[in-house]
Amino acid sequence: MERQIFHKLLSWKDSKNRKPLIIKGIRQVGKTYILKEFGRKLFPCVHYFNFEKKPELAQIFLPNLDPDRIVTELNFHIGKKIDLEHDLIIFDEIQACPKALTSLKYFCEDFPEAYICCAGSLLGVYLGPASYPVGKVDKLQMHPMSFIEFLMAIGDEQAVELLNQVSETSVISDFIHNHLWEQLKKYFIVGGLPEVVAIFREHQEDLYTACIKTREKQRTLIDDYFSDIAKHAGKVDSMHIHRIWQSVSEQLALEQDGSAKKFKFKNVVPGIDRYSKLVNAIDWLENAGLILKVHIANQGEIPLKAYVKENTFKLYLFDVGILGALSDLDPKSILDYDYGSYKGFFAENYVAQAFTYGGADALYSWSGKKSEVEFLRQIDNHIIPIEVKAGRTTQAKSLRVYAERFHPPYRMIISGKKLSIDKPNKIYHYPLYLAANFPLRNC
Repeated sequence: MERQIFHKLLSWKDSKNRKPLIIKGIRQVGKTYILKEFGRKLFPCVHYFNFEKKPELAQIFLPNLDPDRIVTELNFHIGKKIDLEHDLIIFDEIQACPKALTSLKYFCEDFPEAYICCAGSLLGVYLGPASYPVGKVDKLQMHPMSFIEFLMAIGDEQAVELLNQVSETSVISDFIHNHLWEQLKKYFIVGGLPEVVAIFREHQEDLYTACIKTREKQRTLIDDYFSDIAKHAGKVDSMHIHRIWQSVSEQLALEQDGSAKKFKFKNVVPGIDRYSKLVNAIDWLENAGLILKVHIANQGEIPLKAYVKENTFKLYLFDVGILGALSDLDPKSILDYDYGSYKGFFAENYVAQAFTYGGADALYSWSGKKSEVEFLRQIDNHIIPIEVKAGRTTQAKSLRVYAERFHPPYRMIISGKKLSIDKPNKIYHYPLYLAANFPLRNC
């Protein structure tokens, strides 16, 4: 399946100042596949080393971190010579061998011509500053497939072309809007994990079967994530982490006004009702990529991080498809768009995921005394308030309150309505399927 990160890999390969590359991302997001495909298409030979699958590889890095010696021993391990100037070296699950990660510093200094790509699923969980070769590596973050990548995978090329070309001046017809809306509901069911998307694509001519098999795979992956938590976090911590992750979807489901609220710590873990007792477990989930944190600001001014409290935030899941499976949400309800107030924060979770994919370094929302705005984005040194609506009713009182107080250059509503830009009144309407395109080109 085509992934847009492939173009970033091409840029890395052609860079004159190339350093060893690290791709971070949640398990099952497609890191290994994309690196092997990159190697297959653009290099004469690919040398793949998986430190989790073959822990004995770590012994090669024990005596010292001299790259020349390491390459010699890797040659003996695979039984052939690695051509550093032309071949691709892949170190997979590099978090299982911290010394291999540290060695990248010396590969950068001694063999800058080498093409070395590394992948790691739990880098943020396990590696401290002593292990990380600061300033000596290039980094990429890999996320679940975006809505556009999903459309590419299922063969909707016309929709992909339209979404890649859309600008503020584009006019989207009712017919095309309705088509994209129907495809978005499928994405809400499937999400962006490549294995799940592949199953849906295989059976998409029979939508009922495709949805059933999609959910089966998602539940298997959820079990795998729970197993990862149990394996890597320790007995007590894993229980807390497991409960918090489950609680994200449960707390979203409890809200009745269609808007996600501040994450509540009470009753998540029996006997614990304070952030200070759960902070390590929440950090673990965030560093592992299993949750998205949205900080709640009390001002709409730059820098936003100066107006947030450490213990005040919203939590979403990293993938909208996993959210639906973890919540036991019937795919038919999503296709019929008939799942009550849950539509509101389901749409919010999707937007949070889309913004993260689109490159947002951190996610923020705003809360006043009686008003809340789902997202704030910093664009061109301005803070843009964004309200999310699941349907086509777009009354946005909180957005007006925010605008009267902070005077943004414009405000945005992301909803089920078509694209419309009302510059005189400073209101931009984006359909949900364009969330990852924000901000649109100004033509």
